[in-house]
Amino acid sequence: MKVAPFALAAVLSLAAATGPALAQTPVPAAEWRTPDPENVLVFETSKGRIIVEMVPAAAPAHVERVRTLARARFYDGLTFFRVIDRFMAQTGDPTNTGMGGSELPDLKAEFPFRRGAAPAFTVVDRLPGDFNTPSATEVGFLGVLPVRSLPSMQMMLAADGKVTSWGLFCSGVMGMARSSNPDSANSQFFFMRGPYASLDNDYTAWGRVIVGQDVVGAIKLGEPVSLPQDVMTTVRVLADLPAAQRPKVEVLDVAGPTFKAMVADARSKAGGRPLNPCDVDIPARVG
Repeated sequence: MKVAPFALAAVLSLAAATGPALAQTPVPAAEWRTPDPENVLVFETSKGRIIVEMVPAAAPAHVERVRTLARARFYDGLTFFRVIDRFMAQTGDPTNTGMGGSELPDLKAEFPFRRGAAPAFTVVDRLPGDFNTPSATEVGFLGVLPVRSLPSMQMMLAADGKVTSWGLFCSGVMGMARSSNPDSANSQFFFMRGPYASLDNDYTAWGRVIVGQDVVGAIKLGEPVSLPQDVMTTVRVLADLPAAQRPKVEVLDVAGPTFKAMVADARSKAGGRPLNPCDVDIPARVG
């Protein structure tokens, strides 16, 4: 049984995500990235559409599980039964109570995960060691997912050529719900409505909202939510939608110069403090 925990990555105008000078600079077409449609979920909800990009490099088994259940129409009609302001919106339970799951076996935790040289990791800052993480670390983005990681240079010393990394639970991040057993995630998940660092390296992060964080913020609150609860009408893998119904989604490439300028702008506003990836938004657009 699941008693799961308790999503802004995404679609902001460049003006909202950066200073005025950057906002007035056209973004070259080459800097907009088209996500793999196999890794994009389209949620039609009672509050509007949410589009999520999954990040299999961080949580391959969890991404595959959510994709499999979406294709089985498992999530259609399920409600947001536990929604906490400035925290998260939980769903994905066929009983809409927090106690259910699918008939598939539970998943092993994918936190932390091992990160290799590919796909590329965009570093936005470096942090010294602290009480919880004695080693120095890097923070940045694995695609749209904010991540903290041991330094990339340590890959040369590792037998598998990888380093330990974990997702950061910023606004818009998708997390997998579970019980107190780390290996008990099954079908339930949650959208982050605000940053919540205490979940970092304690829950599996598997994607992030790229369109519709305002919709996430509009979902009815409650613990549990009183009836009627907001509903996921349908959840579809983008690749499965007919071409005429498929939204064209593009995300700003975090490896490009425009995003690097955004990071530099955010770092200057941090006033010398380490830059928190939760303070850097990744613009997206839908056609």
